[in-house]
Amino acid sequence: MPADTDLIKLYSTRILALASDIPHTTRLQDAHTTVKKRSPLCGSTVTVDVRVADGRIDAFGQDVKACALGQAAAAVTGQAIIGRTLPEVQSARDALRAMLKSDGPVPPAPFDGFQVLEPARDFKNRHASILLAIEATAEAMEQALQSDCA
Repeated sequence: MPADTDLIKLYSTRILALASDIPHTTRLQDAHTTVKKRSPLCGSTVTVDVRVADGRIDAFGQDVKACALGQAAAAVTGQAIIGRTLPEVQSARDALRAMLKSDGPVPPAPFDGFQVLEPARDFKNRHASILLAIEATAEAMEQALQSDCA
């Protein structure tokens, strides 16, 4: 179990800065799909709205009710998400999951901002919250493409 000082280090200045500056926090009125994800362990929730055009996310909104780590992950997602395709979003989701759960590398650009969350690897109870935004985005985009909105 990580020490209390490790937990304090986890909440770095960079993570707290990201958590306080989450982009795209206005919900979309004209979303093609909306997905809400909840972490059963901590109760964090993220609701994501996406609009897709030509196979790419062209509008994105999110409502984030999560710990600082979940908020930071939502900020990184929001900074990189516009213009992304489903394979790019799925790859980012899978890479973030691998980074946290199996010591995989940091996701590649434009999702390399997830690097700030590397110290969370040792805090398995925080992984679900960190993954919420990118998982909700991937699911929303899958639904949009399946319903032929794009």
